[in-house]
Parts: sequence; C-alpha cells; structure tokens
Amino acid sequence: RLKKKYGIVTACVGGGQGIAGIIENL
Repeated sequence: RLKKKYGIVTACVGGGQGIAGIIENL
C-alpha cells in the first residue's frame, strides 16, 4: 500500500516518470 501511495506522490513530483511507475504498479 505504501508503494502505491508513493507512486502517486512521485507522479505529482516527477510527472511522466511517476505516471510510468503507477502503470507498472497496476
């Protein structure tokens, strides 16, 4: 669960890179 939350935060900070991380988690 923490990783997913962290991915969302990264999306806000890193933008494209963060979004890619969220897709990988899904």
